[in-house]
Amino acid sequence: MSKALDRARQMSVFDPGCTSRSVLEHATGRWGGLVLAALVDGPLRFAQLRRSVTGIGDRMLSQTLQRLEADGLVSRTEHSAIPPHVEYELTDLGRPIAERVCDLIEAIYQQLPGIVAHQRQYSAPTADSKAG
Repeated sequence: MSKALDRARQMSVFDPGCTSRSVLEHATGRWGGLVLAALVDGPLRFAQLRRSVTGIGDRMLSQTLQRLEADGLVSRTEHSAIPPHVEYELTDLGRPIAERVCDLIEAIYQQLPGIVAHQRQYSAPTADSKAG
């Protein structure tokens, strides 16, 4: 067992009632990780985030940002300009998590050729399945 897994077990991340589990879900869920990764290079407005995270709807983006803000990973700043606008950026708590999400994305990119090859092999019909 790895040291990281030992530490995670001591923190009870595998316990459904542990706060760390919900933060992990928010940061690595379908949209949370992508929003965090989009914010790594600096603050973005809502519409910029929506364009960066292709496929996310306004409501889901809003909910994701609210969860990340409630966890302290993202901050929301209202600017009194005309028209008024809001920017979102990583906090000091969120930056190291977002950077690790980006590291995970990079690891996936590096392994993608092998993953795609495995997926094709896995989904290809075998001679046994054709005979059945």
